[in-house]
Amino acid sequence: MDIDHSRVAARRPWLAVLSIALGAFAFVTTEYMPVGVLPAISRDLGITPGTAGLMTTTPGIIAAFSAPLLLLAAGRVNRRLILLLLSIALIASNVLSALATHFTTMLAGRALLGLALGGFWTVALGVSGQIVAEKDSARASATIFMGITLATVIGVPLGTYIADASSWRVSFFATAALALAALLSQALLLPPLPPRVAARGADFVRMLARGPVLRSLALVALLFGAHFSAYTYVAPFLEDDASFDAARVSALLLGFGVVGFVSNFVASAYVTSHPRASLLTMGALVIASLVLLPAFAHTPGAVVAGVLAWGIAYGAIPLGLSVWMQSTSPGQAEAASALFVSAVQMAIAAGSVAGGVAFDRAGAAGAMHLGVLQCAAGLAVLATFATTRRAMAAMPGD
Repeated sequence: MDIDHSRVAARRPWLAVLSIALGAFAFVTTEYMPVGVLPAISRDLGITPGTAGLMTTTPGIIAAFSAPLLLLAAGRVNRRLILLLLSIALIASNVLSALATHFTTMLAGRALLGLALGGFWTVALGVSGQIVAEKDSARASATIFMGITLATVIGVPLGTYIADASSWRVSFFATAALALAALLSQALLLPPLPPRVAARGADFVRMLARGPVLRSLALVALLFGAHFSAYTYVAPFLEDDASFDAARVSALLLGFGVVGFVSNFVASAYVTSHPRASLLTMGALVIASLVLLPAFAHTPGAVVAGVLAWGIAYGAIPLGLSVWMQSTSPGQAEAASALFVSAVQMAIAAGSVAGGVAFDRAGAAGAMHLGVLQCAAGLAVLATFATTRRAMAAMPGD
């Protein structure tokens, strides 16, 4: 009986981590929900598809600013309570969007999502090391990032399927139910999570005054921007340049997500001890994929190999960058997470826009070549960190 109790006690922290991963799944599914149902929403609300696109850009931009601001406002409030409140906000966002009869109401729901999104990622990544032993913190972060991959692979297509079978409003009600499941699991499983350090505005000022932190933020922005500049337009590339039919495009993108899911976990065993080598390897693999895909667009086997190699690389990059940012500011896990989230959200928005400009001028190959340039610039920034991870964290600036 004592053995059973000890096993339950050992599993409980990981069940708590899984409850946060479920929240990540709900947040990312909600964030990208409009992608699959945008035409239907634009018709029902009487707006153009271009205007409807604000449903995806609005939460990202707001999240970039809400991440550090919410952390400053939170002070010493228990992080368990904050995660529960953010899950409630996610439910409200989905319900408001589902009931919207005017685009203004829809944008209000999406703005609420942005406020909650920035806070969620900041707190979730910051407390992962509190829930489990420090040596398992990378694996805990990988589990939380699993929610992102599953949302991309399963959540968004499932939401689109529900909308096709019924209506886009039902899709938002479904994600509200998913957020409710996350809320209940977190309420049952999360332990008290008092903040180790209450963030202050001066903390961010000091961090941003350090050369390693600024270069690390540039690294995050460039690698994420590289991915979204190209990946946003991968479907048109596969259909128009590679001449894949709709079924093969869907299957290949599913494969992209599946190999990324596996890569995320495999990398967790290596990225903590070798973050620089991990990022260099994965960045080089992204560059190779984005160079070879346009060059061998008419060779189906090469296209499949290129997309899957890209999926393997990108599956490990978010975790690697998150670990890297934490290493720049030991003892300031939440503040580092807030800056990481802000850089990611701005890079996603800017990368998609820049990729669109490149796509309009030079097609999907142009968007991919832009991704190559951004990724190469990111690796150049990474090369400036010639010291060990521990020495980098100790540097006061430069």
